[in-house]
Amino acid sequence: MRNIQHFVCGVIPPHILDRVAQHSENEAQEHARSTLEQMRELARTRAQSFVRAESAPKQTALKKRRNVYDAQHQHRLPGKLVMTDHRPRSSDVEVDEAYDGSGATFDFYAKVFGRNSIDDHGIRLDSSVHYGQRFDNAMWDGRQMVYGDGDGRLFRRFTASVDVIGHELTHGVTQYTASLRYTGETGALNEHISDAFGMMVKHFTLGQSAKESDWPIGAELLGPSVHGKAVRSMAAPGTAYDDPVLGRDPQPAHMRDYVETDDDNGGVHINSGIPNHAFYRAAIAIGGNSWEVLGRIWYATLTDRLKPDADFNDLARATVDIAGEFYGNGGGVQRIIAESWSSDGLNVPVYNAPHIPIQRRAARHAALHALPKWRRRPAR
Repeated sequence: MRNIQHFVCGVIPPHILDRVAQHSENEAQEHARSTLEQMRELARTRAQSFVRAESAPKQTALKKRRNVYDAQHQHRLPGKLVMTDHRPRSSDVEVDEAYDGSGATFDFYAKVFGRNSIDDHGIRLDSSVHYGQRFDNAMWDGRQMVYGDGDGRLFRRFTASVDVIGHELTHGVTQYTASLRYTGETGALNEHISDAFGMMVKHFTLGQSAKESDWPIGAELLGPSVHGKAVRSMAAPGTAYDDPVLGRDPQPAHMRDYVETDDDNGGVHINSGIPNHAFYRAAIAIGGNSWEVLGRIWYATLTDRLKPDADFNDLARATVDIAGEFYGNGGGVQRIIAESWSSDGLNVPVYNAPHIPIQRRAARHAALHALPKWRRRPAR
């Protein structure tokens, strides 16, 4: 049994909130600082009180179970129970969206992969809405979903985006499978997995093909004063927003632009743009529904091949290997995936060979604190 990691993961990265705290005025600045402090407090609380979920009773039946709580603008979780599978729908849009979004994510994993909730043992999906005062984030805290209302100017309500809900709950799936760490390149891989599956949840829920989507993450979250279209773009990393307060989207799409930083746990929300772009390119080239071919390959990779310290090369190698196993070595699917990785600077040879165990590389982030805050890698 793998050691389950329990990091607090939020859709709005710390580097955005830091920027808002430094370049905005009055209430927006206060809300950003408060959100960052509450994220740190949630992380501390969960690190102290986390209980391994294996000790909970297992549910063998494939049955959706959801609770939604109202935190009533306090910082105590989970709050007041306001909606379950046995209660009528709420008049509160955020309660309904949290309930529906967790249900859509459950349905995606159950119908596409036969997975029984995020732990594959029927764990109940709990959500708390109205957390804190204008809390600017949505997050998986290791046990449940937590949603803020947003400040109304920079960020809208955080329950509005089903891909964000799918993204955050996928951190739970990763927690119970590969247990990827949450720092440096491994953390960026963790974030990519959540972006990829969050996008597939949206595609599946809307019945949308790969080519019908414009591939934004969190398109519904940005407020009316922000110059931008989403929190991230899988189709064009680095173009999601360019705003005087939020700054400019720093995501790279190629390994030559990999960002070395000690912010954001070593750039986990930044460098995820590289595998995100490769996934997008492969999905468009294969066509059809993203979850049918790529989803099958990425799910097998997450649940069977990745180790807790995996990096981008490990992901690329595993997905190419599995594509060969599922769809034929040297076949079209395998070549498309290999070419998509190569286009973003990760070269993976295509060959007819049995699975080779992943070889670990020396950690490349040990000296991060000796580096400037931001540094682009030189071209390879």
